[in-house]
Amino acid sequence: PVKIIRMEERSGLIRARLRGAAASKGQVITFLDAHCECTLGWLEPLLARIKEDRKTVVCPIIDVISDDTFEYMAGSDMTYGGFNWKLNFRWYPVPQREMDRRKGDRTLPVRTPTMAGGLFSIDRNYFEEIGTYDAGMDIWGGENLEMSFRIWQCGGSLEIVTCSHVGHVFRKATPYTFPGGTGHVINKNNRRLAEVWMDEFKDFFYIISPGVVKVDYGDVSVRKTLRENLKCKPFSWYLENIYPDSQIPRRYYSLGEIRNVETNQCLDNMGRKENEKVGIFNCHGMGGNQVFSYTADKEIRTDDLCLDVSRLNGPVIMLKCHHMRGNQLWEYDAETHTLLHIITQSCLSVSKVADGSQQPTVEICNDNPLQKWLLRNYTRMEIFRNIFKNSTDYFLK
Repeated sequence: PVKIIRMEERSGLIRARLRGAAASKGQVITFLDAHCECTLGWLEPLLARIKEDRKTVVCPIIDVISDDTFEYMAGSDMTYGGFNWKLNFRWYPVPQREMDRRKGDRTLPVRTPTMAGGLFSIDRNYFEEIGTYDAGMDIWGGENLEMSFRIWQCGGSLEIVTCSHVGHVFRKATPYTFPGGTGHVINKNNRRLAEVWMDEFKDFFYIISPGVVKVDYGDVSVRKTLRENLKCKPFSWYLENIYPDSQIPRRYYSLGEIRNVETNQCLDNMGRKENEKVGIFNCHGMGGNQVFSYTADKEIRTDDLCLDVSRLNGPVIMLKCHHMRGNQLWEYDAETHTLLHIITQSCLSVSKVADGSQQPTVEICNDNPLQKWLLRNYTRMEIFRNIFKNSTDYFLK
């Protein structure tokens, strides 16, 4: 029988799921978004995997249903869940190490660092043991990463079962509003997960998303006690063992602004996407789009994009980091303050374009001060002082 429980007031996805889970009777709880269509035989592979290991949380492959035509398109078994610098869930290609672990058998489950969150099955007792959902979060957003971190750090595992397929309508925009605004709700939820689960890596997230630290995130003492009682591993363990491919920089020479000596302006990703040019803008000292990582692999990264140049005097493009050096290899000289693009043997510079604005480019190296750059490491307090000009006490609790 199907039983519908109606919430007395708008409560959001997280609290609605908690209400449904509390009313359920079965040994396994399956959460599905409303806008899903299940395929033949979708449930059995999920249940079979949980029977093998009750601490395994399982997701189906999510097939795509067009929000325009309802056309059904099969999802890929060669992607898994991750997240970017701003803690947005992202799909990434399954890495070689995971394919090696499965020994080429694509019917075996894929171990995934994170889940999309809309569709998964979990043993009901285990769901309660690891703390269900964080009821202090509002509506939705961030709860999927919070649960993903918690599962892995506290002794469980998270998998995509490739023999299970469920369709999901992917909307272009959310058709309803969030109380206080979408950004406020998601910032609050992300702040809660960062404070409880990310240890010292939360500071990096705050540098990237400075608006998060302005949000009142409530009391997380109960969630921190849960973590202590479950004897969960640190976030560094998660990054090293579960998600070594994470975009969060751990091996780098600098992490912060890249400031041009002559113009006193900073490289800025301008909120642009892959295959677009990196920009330059007045330095604001508030992190965000002006945070670049010069890594131990000598890449200049902004999230999962690297500065890439294909020719002398060519534009500096942001492309997916491929870790193959080549067009994405840079050498910084701390004495001359130059950034040498190895493959073209040219230096990062600033030039004027037709509309009179300036943009980064690479030119033949010389003593031009436009080719001199200062790479800085942001500290947590530096960023916070720029956000809250008159007080930093808020962040010392």
